[in-house]
Amino acid sequence: MPAMFFHLRWPDGRETRCYSPSLVIKDYFQPGQTYPLPQFMAQVREALNIASERVRAKFGFACSQAMDQLAELEMLAQGFEQLDTAQVHVLSFDE
Repeated sequence: MPAMFFHLRWPDGRETRCYSPSLVIKDYFQPGQTYPLPQFMAQVREALNIASERVRAKFGFACSQAMDQLAELEMLAQGFEQLDTAQVHVLSFDE
């Protein structure tokens, strides 16, 4: 199963490198695009859950790395939820 990394810039300028066990992230995001925080979080939840389920279908167990990544993103997003205009910029993909 092809894994990938995706790079993000948060509203405070911090950049993070994130993991997905599947290329499904490409179906939800475009490099160079900026997404309102609520939209980004809804899409990344769906994408990482799909990625984890693809691992389950292939290997018989969910991908704990995908769920750990989602938990980290949820924690980061909490710091910006009070900002009405918070956005996440998708910088790039690495395959």
